[in-house]
Amino acid sequence: MARVDPTRSYTPEELEHEIGSSLKRLRINCNLEQAVLAERAGVSTRALRNLELGNGSSLHTLVCVVRALGRQEWFATIGPVATINPLMMTRGAEPRQRASKPRAKKPEIKHEPQ
Repeated sequence: MARVDPTRSYTPEELEHEIGSSLKRLRINCNLEQAVLAERAGVSTRALRNLELGNGSSLHTLVCVVRALGRQEWFATIGPVATINPLMMTRGAEPRQRASKPRAKKPEIKHEPQ
């Protein structure tokens, strides 16, 4: 989707701008006007314009526009799920259903000589 340098730390605003720019380039390469793509995606033209400008948009708008552009495979690259978990192979446990909070470290008890 966006040409993001993985070695650089981006602000959320910078990422929104990069994603919006990529979507705009793809829309233009597909020779689609904003109004046409917005209609196909089922969103308003203003929502599409805000998405392309990186002015904050909803996840719903992003999903609808990406689907209308025929690029929903992009979502598979966000966080692919590991198909084999080595820990599950070593113990006979059930697959995890949810994440857990990090455990607090126990305070060290110092024994002073009497």
